[in-house]
Amino acid sequence: MAAGTGRLDLYIHYQGVNYPIELKIRYSNKTYTEGRQQLAKYMDKLGCNEGWLIVFDKRKKVTWKNKIFWKTHTESGKMIHTVGA
Repeated sequence: MAAGTGRLDLYIHYQGVNYPIELKIRYSNKTYTEGRQQLAKYMDKLGCNEGWLIVFDKRKKVTWKNKIFWKTHTESGKMIHTVGA
């Protein structure tokens, strides 16, 4: 879905609630910060207060225990759930 100047990866509208989801592949620690900022901008355009950033970590030397997580951040007044996969 196009949302402003970028493209939102997934946008689900279910029972009157909007669920914006941004998907990323982890290239560095900046992936998380930049992804949250990008998602917050999409959320502003779409009028959403809650969104999800899903980051796929393809590093071979990192254990699955460290790759899989769920954290919630506030970015520009928006609640963003960051999910590691």
